[in-house]
Amino acid sequence: MNFISILYSIFLLSVLGIYWSVNSESHRLWIILMASIVLYASLQPQYLPLLAVLTLVNYQLGVALGQNTAPGRHNFDFQISNIEWQFAQADWNRRRWKIMWLGIILNILILATFKYVEPFLKFISTDTENTSFFNFQLIAPLGISYFIFECIAYLVDVYRGAPATKNWLKFAAYKIFFVKIASGPITRFHHFAHQLHTARFPGGEQIADALWLIARGALKKGILADNIGVYVDLCFGNIQRAGSGDLWLGTFAYGLQLYLDFSGYVDIARGGALLFGINLPQNFDAPYFSTSIAEFWRRWHMTLGDWLRNYLYFPLGGSRQGLTRTCINLIIVMLIAGIWHVEPRGFLGFVIWGLYHGIALAIHRITDVLSDRTGTLENFWQSPLGVFLAWLLTQLMVFTAWIWFRLPNLQDSLLVFQRLFNHKADPQFIQQVYVEALKISPPQLTFLLMAIATLMSLVYLFNRQFKLQFNWPVKILFVPMCFYLVAILAPEGSVPFIYFNY
Repeated sequence: MNFISILYSIFLLSVLGIYWSVNSESHRLWIILMASIVLYASLQPQYLPLLAVLTLVNYQLGVALGQNTAPGRHNFDFQISNIEWQFAQADWNRRRWKIMWLGIILNILILATFKYVEPFLKFISTDTENTSFFNFQLIAPLGISYFIFECIAYLVDVYRGAPATKNWLKFAAYKIFFVKIASGPITRFHHFAHQLHTARFPGGEQIADALWLIARGALKKGILADNIGVYVDLCFGNIQRAGSGDLWLGTFAYGLQLYLDFSGYVDIARGGALLFGINLPQNFDAPYFSTSIAEFWRRWHMTLGDWLRNYLYFPLGGSRQGLTRTCINLIIVMLIAGIWHVEPRGFLGFVIWGLYHGIALAIHRITDVLSDRTGTLENFWQSPLGVFLAWLLTQLMVFTAWIWFRLPNLQDSLLVFQRLFNHKADPQFIQQVYVEALKISPPQLTFLLMAIATLMSLVYLFNRQFKLQFNWPVKILFVPMCFYLVAILAPEGSVPFIYFNY
């Protein structure tokens, strides 16, 4: 079921009608659960048993983590000595630690089986004469990465002291809530569960906000991202014939496509959830206006960044153990982020992408420390010229790193880097791509991409600097216009969301 389609709209409205027609919280949970099962069954029915087992296992592990069965002061029916209580409590804490790690390892093994076995075998098969053993395809369950990350976050939160739920229905509804199952945003259970408990029928302004989010997301994805993607596919699908200007244009276009595609999905998910009375976390905050790589990761895929900080960076020691250890921790975390993105098209490209970001974060941390110690350097980075230079360097680093993301096969990505300067395009490339396929010239395409970037800049300026936003009547007015534009301007055929691969 395509998330930008009349069928999905009818499905969403039907579920909402049933959901708000009942008052019982348990009935509403059942409606969410059954609707999520129906939607997932329409996409990948073979993996529903796996999700059911994973949900049940993580629920039971959470219950086990939340039960304090150590004898002592929580039980007033019998008394033990203080020393005995301390030993019993320490023994119980060790047991909880083992339960948490059992859950983490089980979840990671499931994720590794579906995400990493195939690309790893394809990677090592390049050094093997007989590759027949390695030529197989294992399609990962839709949304498995986000599913696993949320499970790990829940187990760690309970281990740290958050209450474990004893309502399996609420946990199951949270796990496979259909509006966020495919690509997040990554949501913590306790915040989600509280909103389920306090959900009220949305008012007129909230409905307008929800519909505007959905319409805006559909416009980002259907018109902007998918049309930009036509050129990106043509450019990076013919890198042997493309010239330096084409590759730079394709790199810039892919950065826009990736942002508009993913943020468009998140807008649709957040808008759909808002109609159920649930506010999902924001996932993007104008990342391409960041003036440092650290700021970029506070604005890009924000729920993933939050997960990496809370469940990897801080447990590794964060920035509490000196500058050298901080830099090492940053590189480790981003390396894991790169490995998380691995998919069958390639292996090393995502690893290099993660290392590249980790090294950039480490360099930024060192530069930040040096700036704090040198007043002249700190004043320069705060000047208009310094801010512009910082923004330019950050975006140059981010956009060139997307080359490994788009072409994780090192042979392809290295070829692009080699041809970024002083390489002329094949005449056939110009004829087939610009004249026959796109029917526009390179300068015209550049102008269109710059117009999109300018529009993003204006939106950022009005929202962040002037604090201006549309009021709800204007949003309602624009909603049908957005859907109409998507219907007539979106490319033919259903183009899947990019982050469905991760």
